[in-house]
Amino acid sequence: MASTLRLLCAFSHSLLLFFHFYAVFGRIPTTLDGPFEPVTVPFDESLRGNAVDLPDTDPRVQRRVKGFEPEQISVSLSSNYDSVWISWITGDYQIGENVKPLNPKTVGSIVSYGLLRYPLNHKAAGYSLVYNQLYPFEGLSNYTSGIIHHVRLTGLRPSTLYFYRCGDPSIPAMSSIYSFRTMPVSDPQNYPKRIAIVGDLGLTYNTTMTISHIKSNEPDLLLLVGDVTYANLYLSNGSGSDCYSCSFSNTPIHETYQPRWDYWGRFMQTLVSKVPIMVVEGNHEIEEQAENQTFVAYSSRFAFPSEESHSSSAFYYSFNAGGIHFILLGAYIAYNESADQYRWLKRDLANVDRTVTPWLIAAWHPPWYSSYKAHYREVECMRVAMEELLYSYGVDIVFTGHVHAYERSNRVYNYTLDRCAPVYITVGDGGNREKMAIGHADEPGNCPEPATTPDKYMGGFCAANFTSGPAAGKFCWDRQPDYSAFRESSFGHGILEVKNETWALWTWYRNQDSNKVAGDQIYIVRQPELCPALVGGPERHWVA
Repeated sequence: MASTLRLLCAFSHSLLLFFHFYAVFGRIPTTLDGPFEPVTVPFDESLRGNAVDLPDTDPRVQRRVKGFEPEQISVSLSSNYDSVWISWITGDYQIGENVKPLNPKTVGSIVSYGLLRYPLNHKAAGYSLVYNQLYPFEGLSNYTSGIIHHVRLTGLRPSTLYFYRCGDPSIPAMSSIYSFRTMPVSDPQNYPKRIAIVGDLGLTYNTTMTISHIKSNEPDLLLLVGDVTYANLYLSNGSGSDCYSCSFSNTPIHETYQPRWDYWGRFMQTLVSKVPIMVVEGNHEIEEQAENQTFVAYSSRFAFPSEESHSSSAFYYSFNAGGIHFILLGAYIAYNESADQYRWLKRDLANVDRTVTPWLIAAWHPPWYSSYKAHYREVECMRVAMEELLYSYGVDIVFTGHVHAYERSNRVYNYTLDRCAPVYITVGDGGNREKMAIGHADEPGNCPEPATTPDKYMGGFCAANFTSGPAAGKFCWDRQPDYSAFRESSFGHGILEVKNETWALWTWYRNQDSNKVAGDQIYIVRQPELCPALVGGPERHWVA
């Protein structure tokens, strides 16, 4: 019976996709054909309850190196093609009541690299650090990391394969030889072939399926829009829960089991040691600890092009990937007009040359436009503060996570369909422990009370009843909103393929399908002639 239901669900999904993709002249639809009538794919009940963590006994998360040999190796981009960061960890973590941090000065941070595997005729040195997760309460385990190394390579050629190995040659303790390919030079004709975009990964068996599918798509870049390891779903003794606040609400500090970060780094190394990964923080990276410290693991473990993009923070920065300018923003740090982040964003947008990088893509963790009950209108204050600025400069696409499902919007500005507004895509379905979001705010009984919606970390209250449009006088729509073009609760990831300065193909893949079956697909088309990026100019506003 169960198998029959699964077949019926799969058949129904195939029919929906057929009409969704090919109703427009028998081809992949484009945003020029929109706005589209909202589509909801019914939830497949057989997918529920599969979010099981990889245990620490899994070989993919166990430490395999000896002494101070490098592990958890990763590549990330600098602000332009001519520079990348190589990161790794040496030495093992410690966890318990009494921990003694390693001395970063005892192990060098060296990368040997070159165009040939032998010899690696260039060298670069970087810096290293150790971070601690400490709790001043009896019975809680403290943590100290291995030595984290970050080395920046400069003077690189565009679209070029480089070989490298990292470590300390004086010990000696060096890694095997790995490789990465630099981004194309920034101009309207050059783009990475495929960019993988995913959110809310965690480290479950669903995560392993997501990463396996990403690898099969052979991306040139991986963008992770927050919620990395979900280490904060665990007490410091390693026991965990699907809902931290439900199970551990009486703890004086929200504990976090930091070894999950090490497990995640080991598991991801096979991908991110050769494909650059760019990360922005999510709420699960907050990780409160003693002395009001937050985001310590996130800020320590990843290298960010903050300085290169003239940002003073790891929470917001920008970089170029060929003819795309990416802007990553922080939803859990001040974002109003008087904040450093807002001022930085304004400067960064003003410096974007659309004749060099025509595509402008933004990303952060919690979505502004989501029709799911989970986190509904949670960061309305961020939208109110920043939407006009991003709209005025003609941002093309916005990627977010946080809601554990998939949703793609029509072009929308201030809840109004607008041909000059961005397409918003939520990909918070990477495979995390907390399972999928299923309920929609427009379904009977699902509309939350407005007072319950503000994000607890940032505070503030900006969400109120709509004053115009089909939902006027209400806090939620009574049907799938017009801004929501397609939504489905399934684990998966997306691939962005920018074809030229006006056309980009977006494809979302579901985990339960074979690698090359598209769950959602559309060409996103820029129209700079209709939508000039003029700040505050009347020509900018184009209502559908």
